Amino acid sequence: MTAIKHALQRDIFTPNDERLLSIVNVCKAGKKKRNCFLCATVTTERPVQVNVVKVKKSDKGDFYKRQTAWALRDLAIVDAKDAVKESPEFDLHFDKVYKWVASSTVEKNTFISCIWKLNQRYLRKKIDFINVSSQLLEESVPSGENQSVAGGDEEAVDEYQELNAREEQDIEIMMEGCEYAIANAEAFAEKLSRELQVLDGANIQSIMASEKQVNILMKLLDEALKEVDQIELKLSSYEEMLQSVKEQMDQISESNHLIHLSNTNNVKLLSEIEFLVNHMDLAKGHIKALQEGDLTSSRGIEACTNAADALLQCMNVALHPGHDMLHAVKQQQQRFSDLREQFARRLASHLNSVFVQQGHDQSSTLAQHSAELTLPNHHPFHRDLLRYAKLMEWLKNTDYGKYEGLTKNYMDYLSRLYEREIKDFFEVAKIKMTGTTREGKKFGLHGSSGKLTGSTSSLNKLSVQSSGNRRSQSSSLLDMGNMSASDLDVADRTKFDKIFEQVLSELEPLCLAEQDFISKFFKLQQHQTTSGTTTNEVEEVDGVALSRSYTSGVPQTVSSEKDMIRQMMTKIFRCIEPELNNLIALGDKIDSFNSLYMLVKMSHHVWTAQNVDPASFLSTTLGNVLVTVKRNFDKCISNQMKQMDEVKISKKSKVGILPFVAEFEEFAALAESIFKNAERRGDLDKAYIKLIRAVFDSVEKVANESQKTPRDVVMMENFHHIFATLSRLKISCLEAEKKEAKQKYTDHLQSYVIYSLGQPLEKLNHFFEGVEARVAQGIREEEVSYQLAFNKQELRKVIKEYPGKEVKKGLDNLYKKVDKHLCEEENLLQVVWHSMQDEFIRQYKHFEGLIARCYPGSGITMEFTIQDILDYCSSIAQSH
Repeated sequence: MTAIKHALQRDIFTPNDERLLSIVNVCKAGKKKRNCFLCATVTTERPVQVNVVKVKKSDKGDFYKRQTAWALRDLAIVDAKDAVKESPEFDLHFDKVYKWVASSTVEKNTFISCIWKLNQRYLRKKIDFINVSSQLLEESVPSGENQSVAGGDEEAVDEYQELNAREEQDIEIMMEGCEYAIANAEAFAEKLSRELQVLDGANIQSIMASEKQVNILMKLLDEALKEVDQIELKLSSYEEMLQSVKEQMDQISESNHLIHLSNTNNVKLLSEIEFLVNHMDLAKGHIKALQEGDLTSSRGIEACTNAADALLQCMNVALHPGHDMLHAVKQQQQRFSDLREQFARRLASHLNSVFVQQGHDQSSTLAQHSAELTLPNHHPFHRDLLRYAKLMEWLKNTDYGKYEGLTKNYMDYLSRLYEREIKDFFEVAKIKMTGTTREGKKFGLHGSSGKLTGSTSSLNKLSVQSSGNRRSQSSSLLDMGNMSASDLDVADRTKFDKIFEQVLSELEPLCLAEQDFISKFFKLQQHQTTSGTTTNEVEEVDGVALSRSYTSGVPQTVSSEKDMIRQMMTKIFRCIEPELNNLIALGDKIDSFNSLYMLVKMSHHVWTAQNVDPASFLSTTLGNVLVTVKRNFDKCISNQMKQMDEVKISKKSKVGILPFVAEFEEFAALAESIFKNAERRGDLDKAYIKLIRAVFDSVEKVANESQKTPRDVVMMENFHHIFATLSRLKISCLEAEKKEAKQKYTDHLQSYVIYSLGQPLEKLNHFFEGVEARVAQGIREEEVSYQLAFNKQELRKVIKEYPGKEVKKGLDNLYKKVDKHLCEEENLLQVVWHSMQDEFIRQYKHFEGLIARCYPGSGITMEFTIQDILDYCSSIAQSH
């Protein structure tokens, strides 16, 4: 290591005027070991600069090169990692942390010791040494004042002090006076020594000459000391006098403090007395109003209200600590309690009397409304009672027991009054409803299923008549049913609709007005005014979507007051829901189709009520009634479907348009007029789907069971009627069923035409079916004429059997048969006849084509032409 140190000094540091003081062989921690040297150096020129230099061996040759240098003043921390356990690792904190691993612990300690010495000498302990053994640092402390880091060489350098400018100038002047100073240094030194001796003698003589002056100075000092003693005596006397004054001032200050404290206590006492007098003193006028005030006049009520508010303020005053222990305060509080109790009893008794009197007064007006479908107006009663609203609020805050008793009495009196009014009101409505349908008793319209058990069921039972009599009787019955539906039923249903709407329109403002009055009079909060989140949930009951309101984040008092309003309304109007249900049952009994009117009207009123307040009594009650109406509507639909399943047809007469098909047309037309712009269109659409599928199934069922009328005729006529109905009414949800009805009508028309036309040219049909069978077996068409059963003679023989006269006769018989199959109501005879004419011509052309292909050149033709066919068909249609 010594050889390396000398080599580094010689090759690297001497050319840069630096001295190498310590060296350590290191490598970077945690990486591949590449050794280098850390060197501590100082410059030989002043001011001295101390550096830490990293020296690395060159890759190209066997020499060292200077890689990195850090100034020692930039070193912040030296971390030896462990002060107890010997470890070769250490960190140097410059601009960043450099982690090193020394080749030996001795080298590491020697290098750290050198750094510590340089820090002590040049940087005044600026660097922090952590995890360094204290013993190592103690050994590094210098033993003498003149000891240095580098030994004697550096000590000599440190003792040298540079001359300042004046000293250099004096030396130059002195040397100029001795020209031989440079040539003869000894002579110059002797001269300087002699001059120094002269100066020392002069200094001694000057000191001795100043002794007299020193004596004079000592005398003056003695006199000054005497003066100081006299001044101290005077200061002592002054201090004694000031001490006496201080004691007197302390006594005066204490007296002033007691006077100030007394004044402060008096002011506070006066403030407390004024507070009690101002806040716990009730005016005589207020006391008189509470004891004797008139509760019947507006002026008396206002005076009592002001007095009650003043009493409440006096009772609710926030007393200071200790006030409640004063006898006068206790006495005044007792007086206030007595006044409150006395006035509360008087107020409760008066309001109970008002409730009873109003019940009697309102009952006297019921006779005026007995013949009219209107409810009595309670606005005057509400207006009179609202004058007591502030007194009710006072009673609620001061005596909740009496407030609760008044609430109960109000509900008892008003529930009985409203029950009488509402029952009389609904009796009038029932009388008006039943009076509208007395004509319907002739047709049994008061049955459980209404209209459908009346005229329509009669049609079903009488549809078993013979072909001739059945047509006239059916038409007369249809006329009677149409008269009921068109003349009586439409007027009755319209009047029922108006009566039902008037009932709801009378009940709705009555409930809203009473709820608003209860909220104002009893000071119950019915609308949310505090911050909170209201959630509307939709609950479906029997297919009826009912909105339920739930409020989160609302104080419990708000929710409880809303519940109290709802409970009061439920008790007061407990008869509304059963009366409405009875009225609905009556309307459904009169005519089951009334459920359509009720569903639309009730849905509209429920929707309106839920928009105002989903949780209100009116919304809840109407929602419950709507469920009943929806059930009646569903029952009406179910009854119609049930009657379709139970329909029976006559085995001897033709079917025609089935009764339930006509009934569906009537139901759809009525429903479309009722549900125009209605909120619950979805309920009707669902009913449409159920009914139309039941109609389709029942038509097919009747067609399959029909013996007199061909199946295709039953299907064709009824599906044509259904298609015409759906096309006219334009029901959007039944577009698919409309297309299906049209397709079924077309298919069965074609099937019926083809089946019927097989009869007039039966032998010709059989002959050409045989020809086509031979061709299908592989015989060429032109060779068919060589078959014995299908030669030209056989063909001429078959054609001769169908001359024009015979064809016309066959078509005439066919027309008569079709006429017997078809009903007059649907008027499809000409449509079917035209289709048969087209089909007959198509068959004729087909036969002509087979003759041309299978019997070429034979000259065989039919004995009638296409024009003959057209003439036959036209003349037959005109003759009938």
